[in-house]
Amino acid sequence: MTTISIVGLGAGDLEQLPLGMYRHLLAETNLYVRTKDHPVIKDLEQEGVSFTSFDDMYEKHEHFNEVYVAIVEELIKAAQSGPLTYAVPGHPLVAERTVQLLLEKAQNGTVNVKVLGGQSFLDPMYSALGIDPIEGCQIVDGTALIREELQVRHHLIICQVYDALVASDVKLTLMELLPDDYPVTIATAVGTKGERIETVPLFELDRVATLNNLTAVYVPPVKDEVLLYQDFNQLREVIRTLRGPNGCPWDKKQTHQSLKRYLLEEAYEVLEAIDEEDDDHLAEELGDLLLQVMLHAQIGEDEGWFSIDDVIRSITAKMIRRHPHVFGDSHAEDAEAVVQTWEQIKKEERGDLDTKSSVLDSISKGLPGLMLAYDLQKGAAKVGFDWTEVAPVWMKLQEEIAEFMVEVKGDNRGNMLKEFGDILFVLVNLGRFYGLHAEEAIHETNVKFKRRFQAIEQEVQAQGKQLSDFSLEELDAIWDDVKEKEKRGKDNAFR
Repeated sequence: MTTISIVGLGAGDLEQLPLGMYRHLLAETNLYVRTKDHPVIKDLEQEGVSFTSFDDMYEKHEHFNEVYVAIVEELIKAAQSGPLTYAVPGHPLVAERTVQLLLEKAQNGTVNVKVLGGQSFLDPMYSALGIDPIEGCQIVDGTALIREELQVRHHLIICQVYDALVASDVKLTLMELLPDDYPVTIATAVGTKGERIETVPLFELDRVATLNNLTAVYVPPVKDEVLLYQDFNQLREVIRTLRGPNGCPWDKKQTHQSLKRYLLEEAYEVLEAIDEEDDDHLAEELGDLLLQVMLHAQIGEDEGWFSIDDVIRSITAKMIRRHPHVFGDSHAEDAEAVVQTWEQIKKEERGDLDTKSSVLDSISKGLPGLMLAYDLQKGAAKVGFDWTEVAPVWMKLQEEIAEFMVEVKGDNRGNMLKEFGDILFVLVNLGRFYGLHAEEAIHETNVKFKRRFQAIEQEVQAQGKQLSDFSLEELDAIWDDVKEKEKRGKDNAFR
């Protein structure tokens, strides 16, 4: 098995190349280079060093990773004929994907790989920018930038910004985290005679003419807290501060129990924003709902029971576990199959496959009444405890209304309450048969009532009067007029 020796050409020109590396390259008769677009290679050419470059690979493939794989395949094929040297820009182990692929092949016993070393672009980069990486520094590949992995609180160096296309991708990714005019520094050929440092607004990043294979982009750490408002850790720190020793008296006194009503209120306000089809309002209300989650998690952390990390870990694991058709080897034909798989996995997680357990045990007792009734009926229906057609439900409703009227005539308040509950329960069941959710229905009606009543108030105010100045019949007439106007408005909308 022959050996591939890997040499790093450094970050700049020939003067920076160690003497041992220089001598090795001069003596090598079987030399390959990833790209000849490097100052050292140009100097070696003038000294009569011959080599084979892989620049043509970039034209043959659409994606960089395909290029790197093809280069490694060619190197291993060439190494079968004898030892060779492979030269790459910078240090072989810094931002060099082909070297990592070769090292993987070496672990598999495909080829021997010997890394001889070299100077990375990082040392001259730190000097050129005047930064200390100990403060926190992240180095990433501009050709494979992932927004979620970027740490804008640290020094950020984005290497391999070869051309305007890569620079454009980098710009668009950074714009999701930073303002369009955030200053970024373009550093090219640092440490060489041709070093160029230029600071531009982020939106001009892909308009700079000096982009090449020696270019990196530096993004200074974000110091303005306002720019970090979208950062999850910033939100977490805000909540921790509110609950801390010098925090807000109201937030510090809250408990899981005291926050229950707010959690429910915020959930309903989210529903209202959804019905309004107002995206900005929905984003705001989802934020308010997230606040409730964060407060409960911080209380859990303060009491030493759990933190937001546990909340996130739990739901992430659950989503992966309950979607084997996405994250595993299972297959689901349609949404119904997904629901069946979900329910089966839920049972297995609870360990309640034993027939002695109730099919209703998993239904939350804290749901609002109409939602709870719906879920209880749905759970019972899964095991066949349900009418097969809607006619008996109508008959049951009439029966329950008759029983309620009997209690009304007898003025039995306790039984009236029970019978009225039975009517509501049957109405929930009736809605199920028509594909209607009672909770959604009553919400729609509440919104409609509020809208129409407020229209009555506006009409009364327009007349310079008070509601008490009108009889019920007069108010009903205004109500009917509002209904008619709504109807005409809807009709006109569909013309």
